[in-house]
Amino acid sequence: MQADLSPVIAATAQWLTRSFPASGGALASALCEVQARQAVTVAAWLRYPTEMDAALLGVSGPGGSARLDWVTGADAALGDEVDAHAWRTWVDEVVASWAASLLTDTELAARAVAALAEGSHSSGTHAEFRRLVAPDDSDRRAAALLRHPDLLAPVAELHHGQLLDRLNPGRTLIA
Repeated sequence: MQADLSPVIAATAQWLTRSFPASGGALASALCEVQARQAVTVAAWLRYPTEMDAALLGVSGPGGSARLDWVTGADAALGDEVDAHAWRTWVDEVVASWAASLLTDTELAARAVAALAEGSHSSGTHAEFRRLVAPDDSDRRAAALLRHPDLLAPVAELHHGQLLDRLNPGRTLIA
């Protein structure tokens, strides 16, 4: 049974970088990819905090990118090409939504990284997410589309409430 989240992380990060590509050359692309991968890793570890959660995902599958493609309008551009990309079946909509939220709000990203201590993925390892929680000017320039709140809003809003619930369990809403 697979308890590894790497296929979901890789596919979801790839979906984000293809949907919101880097602006610039090879260095910008690499910086953009690192930021997407860090955001997706944090989101996946929060979404699937235990090895059992990850193993169950391996059995049930993450759901694919169809709804995300529809929300961003990419489904029309893909046409028949969608079936040619098996990696899209490994995209996790909730993880992509949470990652989009983290990419557009560094304070939320810092809270999410701090919450990782509760899960089993980061135990025994030191994971650094500097480009996610404290991006410098070159990070921001490289990932201008990937971090643009207005562009990512349709994706981020899909499951933003669930992310807040995960980070603030039992919070009370004031009407």
